Amino acid sequence: MRRSRIFLSPPFVGPEERRAVEKAFDSGYVAPCGPMVDEFERRLAKLSGRQHAVVVSGGTAAIDLLMAEFGVDSSWTVLAPTLTFIATVGPAWHRGAKLVFIDSDATGNMDVSLLSRALADLARPNRSPTQTRRRPRLLVLGVDLYGRCCDYDAIAALCEQYGAVYVNDSAEAVGARYKGRPAGSAGIAAVYSFNGNKIITTSGGGAIVTDDAGIAARARKRSQQSREPFPWYQHEEVGYNYRLSNLLAAVGLAQLKKLKGILAKRRAHAERYREVLDLLPEVEGENHWLSVALTDSEKARDRLLTRFAKADIEARPVWKPLHLQPVFRGSRTYGGEVAETLFALGLCLPSGTGLTDADFRRIFKVL
Repeated sequence: MRRSRIFLSPPFVGPEERRAVEKAFDSGYVAPCGPMVDEFERRLAKLSGRQHAVVVSGGTAAIDLLMAEFGVDSSWTVLAPTLTFIATVGPAWHRGAKLVFIDSDATGNMDVSLLSRALADLARPNRSPTQTRRRPRLLVLGVDLYGRCCDYDAIAALCEQYGAVYVNDSAEAVGARYKGRPAGSAGIAAVYSFNGNKIITTSGGGAIVTDDAGIAARARKRSQQSREPFPWYQHEEVGYNYRLSNLLAAVGLAQLKKLKGILAKRRAHAERYREVLDLLPEVEGENHWLSVALTDSEKARDRLLTRFAKADIEARPVWKPLHLQPVFRGSRTYGGEVAETLFALGLCLPSGTGLTDADFRRIFKVL
């Protein structure tokens, strides 16, 4: 009998989610809105320590709605860590913004000393003799890499100092903490992702969390095609079809009930790996979304990838730094060497909540 594949981070779902979907289906609310959506938003606002949450079709959609909120276009510069998934900066790139990438520190998160240097360089007013001097439009995207909160306080202080908008990408960090505060509690707004491989899932989905009632209301409106309150379809702007469905929100509510147990299992998995491997330095409050091993060399990383593949076990390199991606060739980058080293040596190990002792025996046999 062929052994089943061990995936990197598969969904952890069961009869509770099935019952929740059936309840939503039986209610008649199968369209994009309904009572499950409203309740999911209330629960997420509480989880994030925020006043408001808006659930949408994905984390990328959440970021895009925030880019729309601030009017990001070719006149803006968006700063982001180079070690992250492309979705962090994709919406800004589509809107024509200039991208600036910041290297990692030892934890893998954005190096705030390099962010400080970049903001000091970029915040100088336009000095062209033919233009009125104005402060550049700057937006900083913090990222909680692999569920490890970046330095919220330091980033917020730098953004305030240089007049930059601060948005935090907490897509990978649901349930994590920063100095006792929830992941997603930083910036004027933050985003979550509920993709199939995240800590909790709605199959596909995401959210904006914020304390700003105006940002939440406008994001909610834009996510539903920006329809005005008339009996007919009237529009003063063009919106987006980004709203999360009531059925998927039902899955999210069932998942939230399991969150404490999910976090405990992920933590136990990481501790099991740490007994025999060098992992990325632990960050207090991390949710252990993915355990990342540091190998001795790029050759060793690749050899392990090959061995895992032959054993039908999914493992991956860490994110390829964005400044190395062909699509962003030539983008301004501060540093880059640390992220490049982490890419060369780092290996994301199977970290799914449902890993069994038998799974770990297979994994450790390969190691």
